[in-house]
Amino acid sequence: MSENREQWGSKFGFIMAAAGSAVGLGNIWRFPYITGKYGGGAFVLVYLAVVVIIGMSVMLAEFSIGRNAKLDAVGSFRKLGGGVWPIVGWMGFICAFVILSYYAVIAGWAFAYIFKSFGGLMAAAEAGKAADAFVGFIANPVQAVAYHILVMVIVVGIVCKGISGGIEKSCKVLMPALFAIILILIVRSVTLPGAGAGLEFYLKPDFSKLTGEAILAAVGQGFFSLSLAMGIMVTYGSYISKDEYLPGSVRYVVCLDTLVAFLSGLVIFPAAAAFGIEAGAGAGLTFITLPAVFAKMPMGSLFSCAFFMLLFIAALTSAISLFEVTVAYGIDQLKMNRMKASLVLGVLIALLGIPSALSQGAVPINIAGKSFLDAADFITNNVIMPLGAIFICIFVGWFWTDGAKAEITDNGKLVFPMYTIWLWICRIVAPVALALIFVNGLKW
Repeated sequence: MSENREQWGSKFGFIMAAAGSAVGLGNIWRFPYITGKYGGGAFVLVYLAVVVIIGMSVMLAEFSIGRNAKLDAVGSFRKLGGGVWPIVGWMGFICAFVILSYYAVIAGWAFAYIFKSFGGLMAAAEAGKAADAFVGFIANPVQAVAYHILVMVIVVGIVCKGISGGIEKSCKVLMPALFAIILILIVRSVTLPGAGAGLEFYLKPDFSKLTGEAILAAVGQGFFSLSLAMGIMVTYGSYISKDEYLPGSVRYVVCLDTLVAFLSGLVIFPAAAAFGIEAGAGAGLTFITLPAVFAKMPMGSLFSCAFFMLLFIAALTSAISLFEVTVAYGIDQLKMNRMKASLVLGVLIALLGIPSALSQGAVPINIAGKSFLDAADFITNNVIMPLGAIFICIFVGWFWTDGAKAEITDNGKLVFPMYTIWLWICRIVAPVALALIFVNGLKW
């Protein structure tokens, strides 16, 4: 299987695909509002430190596992570790399967708002009824399910065309488009009257606001924003050619992911300050507060459309990578061809997403007080992902150390000067930090 395995057609295509997997709703949706909640610039500095120290280390570990094994996440841990280690691969598979089921729901909201920006959305937002418009939309069972299914059809259509012909080809278009849109929005945002106060809040560190809770939130955001411990980077790593220098690839991916998060703040905070909006108001900022901001701008419909196009592209590139984790399992372990694996798993994930789509108002589907979507998000993000990342670090740092070193350095032919530091981050620093994320997240 590994001898005939697909590969990325170019380094640029791989970087765009891997960066696209990391760039998602967490960058454009969650990063700005959580930065606003915890004090702006000081939070950003801690976030950057976490991304460099922990995020890059875990990503390098995952790439090395995937490229060496040349298999899906489950198969990689079975081949390299055996024993109980395939469980770690299964944790990644489950995360990808479940997260995509509700991620496609939220991506559907963004897709719908691209068109609603030219409909009644701006009028409703200008009248102070953006919240009513959003609640009415997600509570409509037909619309909620239809947009979810539509997103899944797009994702399946791209992934079934393969690595270079589908995923890479689409990301080489989508990622440059994402950067173009975000730069246009930044220009509009920073040129608004009163935008300077938002820029100062975002870029000027205020360390008096850097509480223990804020530091922990920065650690969590730094980890979650990179699509780690979901089987994605192991799977994508399995398609990397032996000619690529893995630490260099990791730097590119992490820098692009972090850049998108940072640039998103340059869109949100100046606009929020210009119109007196609370930037740390919560997730409702995206679908309720921002339409109200756009409604007050000249050509507001156009900029609203551009923003939700940005959000949808970010969600789509992440959804593609999540789906590839499951499809790779179908190909490698179930011996399906790519088309069959894409169709079968696409249908199963779409079906699992329907309760999430309906639980936001159409049908009260709850689990222990949380909506079905929120419960699925909690189980994957707060429990399985941190535990999976801890086990990945332990596996590479203590059990597969020689194999990882050989893979990263091409059996000693390449120099990785940070190897010792990276190894001890994987052995001690990252597991401790991830354990803190795990314990702190166990608040149902």
